[in-house]
Amino acid sequence: MPEQEANLNRSLDQVLRIVTRYRWWIILPAVLTIAAAFVALSVIPSRYTSEATLLVVQQQVPERYVLPTTTTNIREALQATTEEVLSRTRLQGIVEEFGLYSKEKKSVSPEALLGLMRQDIEIEPIESASDRRNVSSFKISFIASTPQLAQEVTSKLTSLFIEQNLETREHQATTTTDFLKEQLEVTKNKLGEAEEQVRSFKMQHLGELPEQQAGNLAIMAGLQSQLQNTTASLSRAEEQHQYLESLSEYRILAIGNDLAHLKAERTKMLDRYTPEYPGLIKLNEKIAQTEAALNSLQVGKASGTQPSPPEASSTSTVAIDGDTSLGQLRGQLQANRLEIENLSKDERRLKEQLDQYQVRLNATPVREQQLAGILRNYEQLKLDYADLLTKESQSQMATDLEKRQEGQQFRLVDRPSLPTVPSSPNRIKISLGGVGAGIGLGLALAFLMSMMDSSFHSEEEISQRFSVPLVVGVPLLLTAGEERARTRKKAFEWVAGSGLLVAALLAQAYEFYLYRHG
Repeated sequence: MPEQEANLNRSLDQVLRIVTRYRWWIILPAVLTIAAAFVALSVIPSRYTSEATLLVVQQQVPERYVLPTTTTNIREALQATTEEVLSRTRLQGIVEEFGLYSKEKKSVSPEALLGLMRQDIEIEPIESASDRRNVSSFKISFIASTPQLAQEVTSKLTSLFIEQNLETREHQATTTTDFLKEQLEVTKNKLGEAEEQVRSFKMQHLGELPEQQAGNLAIMAGLQSQLQNTTASLSRAEEQHQYLESLSEYRILAIGNDLAHLKAERTKMLDRYTPEYPGLIKLNEKIAQTEAALNSLQVGKASGTQPSPPEASSTSTVAIDGDTSLGQLRGQLQANRLEIENLSKDERRLKEQLDQYQVRLNATPVREQQLAGILRNYEQLKLDYADLLTKESQSQMATDLEKRQEGQQFRLVDRPSLPTVPSSPNRIKISLGGVGAGIGLGLALAFLMSMMDSSFHSEEEISQRFSVPLVVGVPLLLTAGEERARTRKKAFEWVAGSGLLVAALLAQAYEFYLYRHG
């Protein structure tokens, strides 16, 4: 342990001797470096940074009432707004408005000038504490040659950010609303065409539609019941007709027998009386009436009608001993024929109607498939129209909200500051760096000169250099004049060194003053 302390003391003594011996190699580079740093700081212009903070304010109306039209997050919106604000046109307008980079305009191109301005603009998003991926606010700063200019340009940038964000969101909302209106109008026209197609199809196939199937079945059941009743009535009328026909044949046969009897009686009377005999004349008239009645019945039976005139009917009625049954029979036959004719027409009509409704029922499944395809398109268009109508209404409310500036927006919470201290260059760091660099350079030069110096300055150095022991030592003998000269030299060195040190300290104090007071 004592040996280590002794070695450490010897090393410190050696270093101290080197520093003392080559003190000017340390002082002069340090002073020159400090002076160079001072000159450089005097030449380098001060730059001032003005900073403002913008807060991202969410939509004032809850989203459950009004949905926003844009789905981009704050970071993406900020990136898009930044690209708009830092565009070539906007930056050129700011440069011309505030007269920025007047010296650089003479030596650099407009593109390089805009590049310099983009380097002086800094936009720093501030992430929210709860969600690191989201942005709750951001800072905008600008570096200029004067505090006032930095503040004015920062104010311009903040206003551009606020205006551009409002304009972008309003444009997005308006564009969305216009697009939805166009789509709503197109869908409305398609829905009208689909409604017309459904109406035309139903009118074209009226009676064959699926919703009319139950009605058709009920009508068919009623028609079938009517047809059964009509068929039964027709059967009864035909049976009655056969009965009346048989009765008519019986009457014809009876009248024929009466006629034959009358003719036989006339033959007997002709044998005894002349044709002018009154009884014979009366008998001839009766025979004529009976023949007329018989002919009338025979013709009516053959033709199915009663074409004999009323005179013949009345004559025949009178001819058959005033019997009215023949007239009743003829009336019943006529009525029966009319009833059969009407029932036959009703039967044909009912069968035609049944066939018609059967065709409708057979066509109903085909119409149901065709109508299903048409209605599917119609229902889908109705859903699309209702959905677009809801979206258009929501988009219109969102657009009105953006126009009233109650949607998501950037709000200025910290106005652009008026800097009092230059942000660059950092004079304290540069000055201290110059002092440190100067001292380090001086120490390096001192140790380099010590390594290059081959002379001996102490007995220890001689002992270390040569292995033989030192026998005799000659002390330094100076005259009085040399002693005075040596004293003056030391005094001059102390004064010069102190002056240089004071000058360096004053320069550092001046730089600190400039840094603190601009």
